[in-house]
Amino acid sequence: MMTCIGYAVGLGNVWRFPYLCFKNGGGAFLIPYTLMLALLGLPLFFLEFAFGQFASLGPISVWNISPLFKGIGYAMVFLSWLLNIYYQVIVAHCLYYFGVSFTHTLPWTECNPPWSTPDCIDSNRMNYSNITYPKTPSEDYYFNQVLKLSPGFEEFGAPGWELSLCLLCCWILCGLAVIKGVQSLGKVSYFTSVFPYIMLTILLIRGALLPGSGAGVLYYLTPDFSRLTDPQVWADAATQIFFSLGCCNGGLITVSSYNKFKNNCCRDAVIVAIINCATSVYAGFVIFSNLGFMAYQKNTTISEVASSGPGLAFIVYPEAMTNMPLSSLWSVLFFTMMLTLGFGSQFSILETTLSGIQDEFRRLGVHLTERRKIAFRISVCCLNFFMGLPMVCAGGYYLVTIYDSVMSGYAPLIVALSETVVITYVYGLRQFRCDIELMINERPNWYWRICWLVITPTICLLLIISVLTNRIELKEKNYSFPPWAYVLYQSLSAGTVLLIVGWFIYKYCSEGGFLLLKEFLKPVHEWGPADKQHRAEFISMIKSNESRINEAGGNLYTSPIGGPTTIEGSQLQLGYGLNSSLKSGLAAAGVIDDTKFFQSKLNVAEKLTHAHTKEVVKRVVSNADINPANAAALLSASQTALAAVNSVALLGSQSLSGCITGNINIDTSGIKLPEQFFISSDCDEMNESVKSTDQ
Repeated sequence: MMTCIGYAVGLGNVWRFPYLCFKNGGGAFLIPYTLMLALLGLPLFFLEFAFGQFASLGPISVWNISPLFKGIGYAMVFLSWLLNIYYQVIVAHCLYYFGVSFTHTLPWTECNPPWSTPDCIDSNRMNYSNITYPKTPSEDYYFNQVLKLSPGFEEFGAPGWELSLCLLCCWILCGLAVIKGVQSLGKVSYFTSVFPYIMLTILLIRGALLPGSGAGVLYYLTPDFSRLTDPQVWADAATQIFFSLGCCNGGLITVSSYNKFKNNCCRDAVIVAIINCATSVYAGFVIFSNLGFMAYQKNTTISEVASSGPGLAFIVYPEAMTNMPLSSLWSVLFFTMMLTLGFGSQFSILETTLSGIQDEFRRLGVHLTERRKIAFRISVCCLNFFMGLPMVCAGGYYLVTIYDSVMSGYAPLIVALSETVVITYVYGLRQFRCDIELMINERPNWYWRICWLVITPTICLLLIISVLTNRIELKEKNYSFPPWAYVLYQSLSAGTVLLIVGWFIYKYCSEGGFLLLKEFLKPVHEWGPADKQHRAEFISMIKSNESRINEAGGNLYTSPIGGPTTIEGSQLQLGYGLNSSLKSGLAAAGVIDDTKFFQSKLNVAEKLTHAHTKEVVKRVVSNADINPANAAALLSASQTALAAVNSVALLGSQSLSGCITGNINIDTSGIKLPEQFFISSDCDEMNESVKSTDQ
């Protein structure tokens, strides 16, 4: 749980929520914020939390639940990689400020000619009536000394050595934290998840003692209910909830995959989500108490000194600290808190990328020894460091803006909508609730069902429409981004969508068309809990459900028609029994002749690749009661015979006994199809999965 808290609570809780609350009606903003937490944040958080814990797999392999949609996993890892790169640059800024705070006088206390502009004003300059746009020393220091910001992309420049060194140190710390995997990450999380609250409390107490702090807190909480009629307020609340919880980039799936199988994931998900949102509200008191003090010092209004995004962390708050006694001490404490918040999230995001890639290595049969695993993790950190170097150039801040816009745009929303639909509609909400019951001995109640089925997907869809219909404006201060910057933004955003759609098309083209794609909507035979004991419970639950289905409708298929039918052109015979209702269903579907129906299955199945042939065999024999007499002969058997085996599976045949003849020297009397086909031991009955699929 501590790792999850460290992952969910990040820099956005400190610099984004307080500004949104001030912008959208003060205390009134808590109404849409709380509603969006209940209808969007909590359902998505619990969904991913339970999903990862049940399968104990990374963000890519977990989509064995429906191989056709494995592209969602690739999209998640892609988003986590993008977040890795630009989020670390913000953490590097925090590290820079942390380092320069160890001075007797903070460097941004007064206007300093090397980096200040003529518009800079401080306590030594009393007459600034002739300045149109006055700037504070902290503002000039951030943009001119820390960022060395150029006028635009046209003067991109080279990486600054100070920020490059800070970025390198950040990646070294991240590499050390995750070098041993989640074992080392779990130990670090105890510090990164607890320390920020200690710092927030200290800073809140200090801020409450400053003159003007009460006015700041009052401004923060005073509700303006008229703002609730603005749709943008509700959109801001939904967006903030969505991204502050860190859903849909695979982080929650990765972190929860290391939980114990019987861990109460529902309780943990609710606690972590509420703590995350409460932290945002708590941080608002800290920020606005200091903003009130800052407005008091300047004899101006709070709206004049409030800012959003990095400006709140690197301009407004540093400016407030220059007027405090022991300003260097408070600056060190503040940026220590910012570093722990940043690293707490960054460690989990990095582990998401690493775990996803390593799971794919295992799937491809690439074994990583302990030494190679460490080398791989170090290599990824090095790659990310070099990918982040352009963002510490003179024009790099504009790149950070583009990446941040991607992460708050439509791409994560599409991932959220896709995973919700696949889990609840393709895999099945009933089965997913049974899986959760297996872990916590309790099925999710009506609240979760309604949210997963209707409310959460609807909100995601409305947010996607809102983002797509309102053209995003890429702008920083008075600089408007060039057209190619919009192309880069759309390319990165569309990349996640293309991964989902591209994988779907790849499966369709490589696996033999629509009829066989139905098979890939089902979980693979390895799907289920990773632990053998819990996996046995899972299979027992499936068989128990099957028995109840058979008892409820076992006499529906007692009037077989026809007998053994030989399919021309193949070396096997299929014994099947079709009752009148099933025959009517086939006729309604346009399949009048049963023989032609089976033959059409074979014609498609014969197009299978050798790789898929092996997968078919693995599916068939994975749950066999006995081992094949000659496995080598089975793998080298004719393509037609193996395709027919797959056809039997797709048609829901009860057993392979007596169905395969020809050149395969194998005793099939004990081989039964995998559990996901709901096998029955009676060859004369049609598979109940036909009925359940129709339902």
